[in-house]
Order: sequence, then structure tokens, then C-alpha cells
Amino acid sequence: MNPTELTPMDMAAVMASSKVLVVGDVMLDRYLMGDVFRISPEAPVPILQVMEEETRLGGAANVAMNIKALGGQVGLQSIVGCDAAGDELSRLLKRSGISARLVGDEGLRTTMKWRLVARSQQMMRADFEDRPGEKALATLFEHFSNDLLDHHAVLISDYAKGALVDVQQMIALAKQNGLKVLVDPKGHDFSKYKGADLITPNRQELMHIIGPWQDEDQLRMKVTQLCDSLDIRSLVLTRAEEGMTLFEPERRVHLPAQQVEIADVTGAGDTVIAVLAMLVASGVPLVHAMTLANRAGGLVVAKFGTATLSATELLGA
Repeated sequence: MNPTELTPMDMAAVMASSKVLVVGDVMLDRYLMGDVFRISPEAPVPILQVMEEETRLGGAANVAMNIKALGGQVGLQSIVGCDAAGDELSRLLKRSGISARLVGDEGLRTTMKWRLVARSQQMMRADFEDRPGEKALATLFEHFSNDLLDHHAVLISDYAKGALVDVQQMIALAKQNGLKVLVDPKGHDFSKYKGADLITPNRQELMHIIGPWQDEDQLRMKVTQLCDSLDIRSLVLTRAEEGMTLFEPERRVHLPAQQVEIADVTGAGDTVIAVLAMLVASGVPLVHAMTLANRAGGLVVAKFGTATLSATELLGA
């Protein structure tokens, strides 16, 4: 199935047929937005006069929101604290129509990122986060096992906040049941993703794993070695202004970046892997799914903050 041969209406129907299970680290993205008119008399720092406050879904929740906004069917699983932030995250998901199983952990603070923004320029970010306990992790894996077969593909959204301790067992279970597994990776050890069908690191994330490369030939050699060692068939490298590149045993496919004015790259990777997962779950070959994912990445960086796209925006219907 080649998306370029389908009408926008047909392509929207293909995406709507997808059922993706997203599992990973969810968070709240809070924005305090305004302007700076003076410097604090208490310390040499600018004072942000807050004019607007906004809370958005972040992390794996933003991935799920991207799938929902594009018309796909999505389930979300993660761990949150038994706190006000966890309650707010649950309300936002419910309001967005996302089916979510959020395990409450009494010893956990729900992950939050506070961003102070003046005239669309981020001044500072403050993070709140903890690691979930063993009981919550065991419950999450139980939910994953129970809900797995209700979906066509699994999307693992790793933000290194601790919800994916059992990621290797999740991948193995999904593969045993014939589901495609896509991973947005994080950290300095990709061995935990062994057996996944696709991983989508950015340049910095990949460099942490394979080291720097001098040219495209050396990059391809290093990626091939990595994928062979981890039994991963496909790797899509997202390269910001350089576009994205697919590496598979029999081919390398590069797509240049969309020419847009960039407002904010926050969450762009979420949008890219959301589109890839929807299309792969619907039977679209990865090499064709990349075309729409690349377009989606270009469109979403033109928006401020963690953002989503509609099917109309993506498909130009």
C-alpha cells in the first residue's frame, strides 16, 4: 500500500483503522507565558509577568494525543502519582477521548515540566519527577499483557522516567503475539529494545550509542552493526534540518526536511513516531509511511510547544 496513490479521504480511512497501544512515560507540560519588562531587585534575573497559563499532555501522553488527533484508535498505559498532577493528567486524557490505563503510585510525583516563556521564547524549564515502585511496575505489565491483543501495533515511548523497566519483556510478548513494535528510544543502552521492529532515535541519541561518524558510509556501517546485534530490522534516524533516514538491511532511504519556519521542536519526535505507528499498524510499508511522517514532523515544528496535527492538516484534504 502506497499512501501517495490514495486520495486524502482514503488515507484518512486507513489511519482511522489503526489500533495502537502506547506504553511509556507520561507527563504534564505546563506553560507560564507572558512578557519581561524588568529585572528582579532580589537577583539579576528577569521577571516574567505571566499573562497566560496552559497545561498540555506530554511524553507518551502526547504521542497518544497525536494518534487520536489524526483519527486513529489508541490505548495508553503508564504510571502516575496519586497527586493533583496525576488527576489533571487523567482529566485531560478523558477530555481528549483517549482510552488510558494509568497506574497510580502513592510514592510517586507525577512527572511535570514547567516552562517559562516570554514572547514565545523559552526562558527556563523546571522538572518534577520520581521513579515508580515495583508494585506499580508489576501492575503496568499486567495491564499491558491483558490489553495487548486488542491492538495492531505497540508503540513504546521511552522518556527515561522509569515506567519501562519491563520493556524487554513487553517487546518479547508483543512479538510472540505477532504485533509490530516501534520504539522511541532514550538513554545510553539500546539493548533493552532488542527484537523491536523499528527504533527512531534522533542524532544525539544515536551518537550516544554508536559514537560520532565521519560520513554517511560510516554511519550506515555503524547502524547496521547496531541493528544486527539487537535483532532490530529498521532504524529511522530523525535529523532535524537534515530530514530523516531509514536504514534497513537491503536499503537506505533519505528524505530531506520540509522547508518551514521552525517555532518549536518540542514533541516533534512524538508526532513522527505516532504517524509511523498508525500507518505500520494499518499495513502500510515503512518506506511509504516515512513520507507522511516526514511531512508531519515538518508541520508540527511550525507550532509552539507540544502540539498535534489533524488529518486535514497532514493530508492536505
